[in-house]
Amino acid sequence: MTARDKVWTDVIAVRDLEPGDSTPVTLGSRALAVFDATDGIYVSLARCTHGAANLCDGHFDGRFIECPLHQGLFDVQTGAAKAAPARVSLRMFDTRVMDGMVQIRV
Repeated sequence: MTARDKVWTDVIAVRDLEPGDSTPVTLGSRALAVFDATDGIYVSLARCTHGAANLCDGHFDGRFIECPLHQGLFDVQTGAAKAAPARVSLRMFDTRVMDGMVQIRV
């Protein structure tokens, strides 16, 4: 499947987001984290790549999410791991807002 074959799927209404924070969402069997960042909305898988903790339970400063288990740090714009013990980037999704809904391309 190419990127062109992927479809946009509704995840959550913008009005249901935790303003300036992370919001946990389940889409099918996927646990997602939706980040209402200072410069836009980003969506990743919700589990830390180091210890599998739910990132939505961690501290979010508008750009970086800190894992609540071991304090690994991720950039929600890119998914990049920024602080040990996290070394593997988050799986990020192409994200857009359409008609008041946060959507990802899957």
